[in-house]
Amino acid sequence: MKLVILDRDGVINFDSDEYIKSPGEWTPIPGSLEAIARLTQAGFRVVVATNQSGLGRGLFDMAALNAMHNKMHKAVGQMGGRIDAVFFCPHAQDAACTCRKARPGMLLEIGERFNVALAGVPAIGDSLRDLQAASSAGARPMLVLTGKGEQTRKAGGLPAGTEIHKDLAAAALALSA
Repeated sequence: MKLVILDRDGVINFDSDEYIKSPGEWTPIPGSLEAIARLTQAGFRVVVATNQSGLGRGLFDMAALNAMHNKMHKAVGQMGGRIDAVFFCPHAQDAACTCRKARPGMLLEIGERFNVALAGVPAIGDSLRDLQAASSAGARPMLVLTGKGEQTRKAGGLPAGTEIHKDLAAAALALSA
């Protein structure tokens, strides 16, 4: 099975320092929906792994998160793609959970649920914590320069072997070539 793990905010949709709190605030980055369709059509199972501390902070509730994800699934489906699962960490940054990226717990759970060893599995994100989680889980870290990606690249300290792509469309093209 071919698997790819995507961060959500800053990779699939525009991010906000004020958090994405409702379906109305969830806006796809140009080309991202088509990129997911390309990955789907290339035989990848597409899984989203996202920190959603807005839940733990009380900025939105599960109904709002589900509505955002329903909008995302529908938009991807309209482009001919599919997201097979969405995993999220609801905890605030100060929680001692193992699922919040930069810790690898969420990615390891994805590997267990899909019965896939994560070695070589592309994990695409825009922040250092996405890349650190990928590296710690044994996955293949890929940075996109959308969202916080440009700042992440400039800050340096990327895990060894991190691939850099302009956006999710470019990463999907490289993976499906």
